[in-house]
Amino acid sequence: MPKRLLTGVVVSDKGAKTIVVKVERTFLHPLYRKTVRRSKRYHAHDEQNAFKVGDNVTIQECAPKSKLKRWEVVAQA
Repeated sequence: MPKRLLTGVVVSDKGAKTIVVKVERTFLHPLYRKTVRRSKRYHAHDEQNAFKVGDNVTIQECAPKSKLKRWEVVAQA
């Protein structure tokens, strides 16, 4: 099965080899038919500490690396 890819913005780079990526999605409300935005934060592995706050990145699913990290950075988007 292919691994999921998500694109988002780096909101924190304080951790060692870890960044926090905010991914936004939009969908239509089932009753009111209004476009709704929701965001979620993912902890992602960044081996070289290359990405800084504000960068657009693409992350990919991976095997668990720690308690919170289940994603790794693939490339800068």
